[in-house]
Amino acid sequence: MPILQYTFKLLTICGCWRPDSWSSLNKRIAYYIYSVIIVLSMYTFMLTQLMDMILIVDNADDFSDNFFILIAMFLTCCKVLVVLVNRNNIVKLIDILMEKPCRPIRSSEIKILYKFDKNIQINTQRFVYLGLVTFLCILLSSLSTNFRNKKLTYRAWLPFDYSSTLLFFLTYTHQMVGLLTAAFLSIGCDTLICGLLVHICCQIEILLYRLRKIISYSDIFRDCVRQHHRICRYALILNSKFKMTIAMQFVVSTLVVCSNLYQMTKSTSLNASYLPLLLYMSCMLTQIFIYCWYGNEVKLKSTQLLDNIFAMNWVTMNKNLKESLLIIMNRATIPIEFTSAYILSMNLDSFVGLLKTSYSAYNILKQV
Repeated sequence: MPILQYTFKLLTICGCWRPDSWSSLNKRIAYYIYSVIIVLSMYTFMLTQLMDMILIVDNADDFSDNFFILIAMFLTCCKVLVVLVNRNNIVKLIDILMEKPCRPIRSSEIKILYKFDKNIQINTQRFVYLGLVTFLCILLSSLSTNFRNKKLTYRAWLPFDYSSTLLFFLTYTHQMVGLLTAAFLSIGCDTLICGLLVHICCQIEILLYRLRKIISYSDIFRDCVRQHHRICRYALILNSKFKMTIAMQFVVSTLVVCSNLYQMTKSTSLNASYLPLLLYMSCMLTQIFIYCWYGNEVKLKSTQLLDNIFAMNWVTMNKNLKESLLIIMNRATIPIEFTSAYILSMNLDSFVGLLKTSYSAYNILKQV
């Protein structure tokens, strides 16, 4: 069965993943044009904010007004670039999962695959709903405050005067389209990487099932050794291709939490911007939380593999089977652990550390 279908559909809609069925020249050109339009709307939005920071901003309050959205937009632009550049590598990773010995064969193995793939699909849908609610809240808040006063939602440097009604409407729409595009592209990229992480847990679960049945199907023990080798190779490729993206997500999430807390404490009374800021901050925390959660699950699963092999009935096994299990155990002594730029491990302790660091930085910022 195809995996991560929902995530790939999301990336396809956002112009970041051309469907394999669109192989004809006309369809390839059409999708390429569509991708350029979608991605340009996001990149130009980010560029106008960056130019505002460089050319216009001259105080801390103006800086904080746009900083939290600018760094998130910059990160999304980087994520999109990473996915586009690594398309062939992502396809290779999917092929590893769908080829022998990793491909599920028996009905019980297919059920395991379906269970894990369904899990990432449900979490992707939840993340999409959170992103959509956040965008709608920002849009409605902006329409009720900024739009009626002919003020853009976010500060921007533009090479033209947008005071006329038509130009203001087009510029305002450009910002909203860029924001919506960036939101769903970011969700698509994050759930793709996390989905690939989930399938490591899935493969370990399938391997454990096969090891439990290894006495009944003694012909599969060589495949079990090969499968474990493929899982380790898959994890190594995945970490090497996306380690910088994860590291940048850690940094950006920390800065956004600090910036948002500062923004919310600037005003002494509740206003229309509070709920959008809270929802936006929850999106950023969700982004890094899913990385830490699934990274933690991968480590626990790989540790569980060693325990399960050790608990097997070794007395009834022949020499070849014991040697095969010893090879797997030797590899499994070092658990599969994902890191961000080989510095921070992706686990729940790192997430808690991020929250503490963000709050400490906020306290320092508040005293300046």
